[in-house]
Amino acid sequence: MEKKVEVAAAEAERVGAIYQVAQLAFDEAAYKADQLQAQADEAKKDADASRIRAGQFVSELARVGNINVSTSLLSNESGAADLLSRLGFASIIASQADGIYQAAIRDQNSAQSLTDQATVAKNERDALRAEAEAAFEIAQTAAIEAQTAFQEQQDHRATLLAQLATLVENRLATEEEYQKGLDDGGTAGSDLPPGAISSKGWARPAAGYISSRFGWRIHPIYHTSMFHSGTDLAAGCLVPIYAARGGQVSYAAPLGTYGNFILITHGGGISTGYAHIANGRTFVKIGEQVSTGTHIADVGSTGGSTGCHLHFEVRENGKATDAVPFMRRMGITLG
Repeated sequence: MEKKVEVAAAEAERVGAIYQVAQLAFDEAAYKADQLQAQADEAKKDADASRIRAGQFVSELARVGNINVSTSLLSNESGAADLLSRLGFASIIASQADGIYQAAIRDQNSAQSLTDQATVAKNERDALRAEAEAAFEIAQTAAIEAQTAFQEQQDHRATLLAQLATLVENRLATEEEYQKGLDDGGTAGSDLPPGAISSKGWARPAAGYISSRFGWRIHPIYHTSMFHSGTDLAAGCLVPIYAARGGQVSYAAPLGTYGNFILITHGGGISTGYAHIANGRTFVKIGEQVSTGTHIADVGSTGGSTGCHLHFEVRENGKATDAVPFMRRMGITLG
């Protein structure tokens, strides 16, 4: 029984690490695609403006250049002088029009190039999304198997532990008092205490100030530029973690450098993630329904972490988004 649990847990951790790498690759590709699309949209505006300017100059050139040369030269001297003046002006306009025309072509080519790059980036993003989703399904299945093996082990032990009922009751009473002390922790940095629910129906996931924000950063362990898909809250070890919103637990197992990780799906394409959970302090299981503000885990430093903190993520249709402004719209201040 012990061996079965160990094998299942090791496999869940292995495929979980694969999923995390795939998810990170998708996050980076999605961010790149968004940036390129924004640049392409701006370049298209410039190209459209250049095309309009070029058209206006061509129209003016046609108007000035609509001259009957023979009639103007033969009619009188003033007509010839006026003709030369108009031809000179037309030459200037033609020169300016050529420059504007070339600028319009450059702007159009630039816009097209950025649009092509954005299309390629989106195709890459979509391919990586599919890989990440496939990896998640494999990781989720492995985590469920590990969870089942562990539960079977626990059920087997329950018979033996029945004789220790008194001891267990004492232990649970001690843990309850300890947890009560933790739940009375600090609330600095937000109008609402951790776990409290806002008027929009969302809860503050944990105490602690923001130690690392969403976006590209130099990783504190690997010392290379890496995309940070969440917001780090520097809470103390074993500080409670609460469900930011009610939903179904989609994942609750080790996940590569995330350490122990929980993913909750809330509906409407929204999900939240909680990483670096302390060992043995995950209180929910895959498939379980949780309510907003439920105490789901405790802060730890598992995985790629330099100290106890909560890595908190918000995802919209699978894509990581900055949790700070998102939660602010939900009536919650992080940090």
